[in-house]
Amino acid sequence: MSGNEPVLPQGAGYGVVVGIGLFFSAFMVGLTAIQSRYTGFSPKNSEEFNSASRSVKPGLIASGIVSAWTWAATLLQSSAVAYKDGISGPWWYGSGATVQVLLFAQLAAKLKLNAPHAHTWLEIVAARWGTVAHLVFMFFGLATNVIVSSMLILGGSATVNSLTGMNTIAACFLIPLGVAIYVVVGGMRATLLCDYTHTAVLFAIIFVFVFTVYSTSDKIGSFSAMHALLTKASEEAPVSGNAGGSYLTMRSKNGLIFGIINVIGNFATVFQDQAYWQRAIASRPASCVKAYLLGGLAWFAIPFMFSTTLGLSAVALRGDPAMRTLSAADVSAGLPASAAAAALLGKSGAAALLIVLFLAVTSATSAELIAVSSLLTYDVYKKYFNPQATEAQILKVSHAMVAVFAVVMGILGLIFFYIGISMGWLYEFMGVALGSAVVPIAMCITWSKANKWGSICGAIIGFCVGVVAWLVTTSSLNGGELTVVTTGGDLEMLAGNLASIGVGGIITITTSLIWPDNFDFEATRAINRPVVVVHEKGTSQRSGSIDESASEKKSAAADVNLEPVSSISAAAAAAEEERELDPVALTKSFRLAAWSSVILTLIMLIIIPLPLFFAQTVYGVGGLTAWVVIGMLWAFCSAIAVVLYPLWESRVALSTISRGVIKDIFTRGGGKFVERPVHPAA
Repeated sequence: MSGNEPVLPQGAGYGVVVGIGLFFSAFMVGLTAIQSRYTGFSPKNSEEFNSASRSVKPGLIASGIVSAWTWAATLLQSSAVAYKDGISGPWWYGSGATVQVLLFAQLAAKLKLNAPHAHTWLEIVAARWGTVAHLVFMFFGLATNVIVSSMLILGGSATVNSLTGMNTIAACFLIPLGVAIYVVVGGMRATLLCDYTHTAVLFAIIFVFVFTVYSTSDKIGSFSAMHALLTKASEEAPVSGNAGGSYLTMRSKNGLIFGIINVIGNFATVFQDQAYWQRAIASRPASCVKAYLLGGLAWFAIPFMFSTTLGLSAVALRGDPAMRTLSAADVSAGLPASAAAAALLGKSGAAALLIVLFLAVTSATSAELIAVSSLLTYDVYKKYFNPQATEAQILKVSHAMVAVFAVVMGILGLIFFYIGISMGWLYEFMGVALGSAVVPIAMCITWSKANKWGSICGAIIGFCVGVVAWLVTTSSLNGGELTVVTTGGDLEMLAGNLASIGVGGIITITTSLIWPDNFDFEATRAINRPVVVVHEKGTSQRSGSIDESASEKKSAAADVNLEPVSSISAAAAAAEEERELDPVALTKSFRLAAWSSVILTLIMLIIIPLPLFFAQTVYGVGGLTAWVVIGMLWAFCSAIAVVLYPLWESRVALSTISRGVIKDIFTRGGGKFVERPVHPAA
């Protein structure tokens, strides 16, 4: 069989996309049924559906962050930059997309301090700066979701097509289908549980590839063999801009340029993507900082080890009869990883990559679906169409928006596929289009002096300047030719990325220093603040928010069953959340987040890579061995943090659910959860 032909039959593509998709849907439906029966968390409640009752522990949040941040690009684009630039590519991809999650820990702490009951980050913008700002930043928020979703579908469909020959159009629409089913049924908590299972499988398959390439493969099988093959590849086709033209050096001009683009672009897709705010909203206040620091550090190991394994293997196996010949378009589409997997392990390698990619795409897709659903429900429907929306109406619209955006995702993938836009092109472009709003959004939640009109103008002007800088640079460097190929160059994208985030940030900060606002965050703390309804018998219950109608509050209060059966309930979680919203403790968490994230950012972007870059060292066998072994150890620690730790911290809940199941088996109906009342504080 030619290396350029699909390794797997077309039926395998449909089997994975449809079969595994429906399996996970059924699996999540079952978990949701168990959750509803044996705990007090029901996805029929809009607060539970959209924010998991704000009760999720740090390990599961960290696992969700890892899963939501593991896009198709995480696996495919990271391997593509390793294929083009050598060992510097995995570092710049991993570190350039980790620091944003670490720094987001600061925003998560400020969210809990300044807007603990918000459903979306746009609610905070509206409460602070009004309707104009809300609409402007809604554009950037939804544009972020559109670009991220398009990358997911493009990367997933291109790889499925490459490995199986499955029709690309069918893949674009079928990939989101199964995801939408379990998101509609289970909401945010089902999304996080699915994220956990995907993360566990993802690490298992990564370890299979790592040990195959560096230990058991008859094509590579050792560090010395990998070094010899990469050295040979460097001699046959030296890498432009790398020290000695070698793949075995951190001195890579193109790698550094990609690193800068990566850092800027990913600030936009973290700070403006509701998916990350959603996880901060869903987390417990006392542990949200821990979750983001843990999730960011754990995630780094995935692109680093995946691309150091398959990206470098694609270089090492050039010329092998089983290895697909990769064109520039193939590399831009992210196909080096799939080509290497198929060459190394044949059909089993292709199948493993297909599964891991599908899980990565679907977990990130579920995060995007629930994120967009929240934005469209709370920031469009409730704010502009039905401010007095009832619980049932909000839930109905949330479900509908999940289904609608699942279809939109397929259409977006199809559009970009037909106009020739690849996942790699979109990945580098996202900072041009979105970077200008990064600083204004960060300032909105953290800085009382941020000027309203300066922030709005910074976002708009920065966007315009970024696009102009990108196009002018492209025209200047390519003789006036503006095409998909010329606009996707590294220097062209770098100019647009720097101009967008730089101008947006400078305008925002400068105007705020000259004309500072003096905002009182009490206005944002009042968003959706719950009220306490006192019963005639002296019990109390948190009920709704300050903008709900009195009839809804009475209805909610009347539904409480006073028979205590279990400690796992939404009411108990709500009471615990209130106890954790201590301003002193949250301020302390913010300081921890600030110091930790800044120090880790300096280490990952400056202290480690820049000395290695300027040293111009080409590594020998020992250097490559140390590089990979450190990555392996990091990956093992990451797997412990986001696979084993969530099980440990949920041991009480798992025990309670198990007891409920056993009671149901031996006493029909005896295990069903009944709400425990929450008594007022003495």
